[in-house]
Amino acid sequence: MRLLEGIVRPYAWGSRTALSELRGLPTPSTHPEAELWFGAHPAAPARCVDETADEAQTDLLAVIDADPVGQLGADCARRYDNRLPFLLKVLAADEPLSLQAHPSSEQARIGFAKENAAGIPIDAAHRNYRDPSSKPELVVALTEFDALAGFRDPVATVDLLRALAVPELDTYLGLLAGQPDSDGLRALFTTWITLPEAVLHTLVPAVLDGAIAYLGREDRRFAPELQTVLELGEAYPLDPGVLTVLLLNRIRLTPGEGLYLGAGNLHAYLRGVAVEVMANSDNVLRGGLTPKHIDVPELLAVLDFTPSSREQLLPSVRTLGAERIFTTPAHEFRLSRVELDGTGIHRASSISLDAPGPQILTVISGTVEVRRADGGRPTSVAAGASIWLADSDPDVVVRAASTSAVFFRSVVPVTSPVQG
Repeated sequence: MRLLEGIVRPYAWGSRTALSELRGLPTPSTHPEAELWFGAHPAAPARCVDETADEAQTDLLAVIDADPVGQLGADCARRYDNRLPFLLKVLAADEPLSLQAHPSSEQARIGFAKENAAGIPIDAAHRNYRDPSSKPELVVALTEFDALAGFRDPVATVDLLRALAVPELDTYLGLLAGQPDSDGLRALFTTWITLPEAVLHTLVPAVLDGAIAYLGREDRRFAPELQTVLELGEAYPLDPGVLTVLLLNRIRLTPGEGLYLGAGNLHAYLRGVAVEVMANSDNVLRGGLTPKHIDVPELLAVLDFTPSSREQLLPSVRTLGAERIFTTPAHEFRLSRVELDGTGIHRASSISLDAPGPQILTVISGTVEVRRADGGRPTSVAAGASIWLADSDPDVVVRAASTSAVFFRSVVPVTSPVQG
């Protein structure tokens, strides 16, 4: 059992207040703070701050490397090559992230081997595959959280394009209206992402003008989508990704709702604060709204053009006492939210946790005390900090040490569904 301090990733799209407030630090922060990492990713492993920690084991990666079986358990260590298979984060977006998708396990293995054979350095800016792993991810909103995710029902998209009433879109509208299915979506997306810059100079401004005109009318069916098009078009005036926004579901999560993104799902987080857990992978194929490398042929090979609805992208949730468990097909992680009542009036004030394999508990509000079930001195964990529970650690009891407390629990599922 080790107390963890997360590592801040200062990406430009981050917030200057959310993560500082979470940790009880002054705001605004000097630089944007986009993500707070709690895990053993080599790029930024969480720090161990337990005063009893071995001086040679100052971060979680070093702790696991020193005793992978004891920390992860024999099954997890074998399945994931002595690596913690998930990365837990708190994400705070004040500006949109890039449009992106992640490969399946098979695509990642093939792509990684191919780029290795080509001699492309792991840290090269044009590298697509930095490891041979898939990267499913789940976000659970802490505030209202906006995202683009998954290709919308093409029939609804045809209605949107018609409502936009932009003559320059008529040819492209015909592509989808004549084939309102995944093949039509692929054809239209491929056409848009490969448009010459000269065409984009005319088409994107026409779409933005059409969005402005639509928002001035009484018809509000597609107002959120077209408001997003305007915002992204202002930031990326000649980016084909602005057009792609017209094809995707515009999703707003309320606090406590989750969004699961499997392989091939084109998505972009727009704004908000959320807890995110993902497979411990760096494989990203970008599709626009970014100055970073975009490999169009590889992106097209990875994308899943099967239409999906908002409901299909939200994970199912089951409740077990004070724990709300988000169910996904991911074999690398399982995430749950636990809310405790320090007064014991409205809900439980404590919870017993026992599960094989590694666990990370991240406190989002209030303070908890974590005590071995067989006794001993409790460890206090305040908002913005985490605690690591190794496979070899005894079972624990977590108690609210404030009027109320909320923490997220990430574990490795015992059984593994078929990888995808």
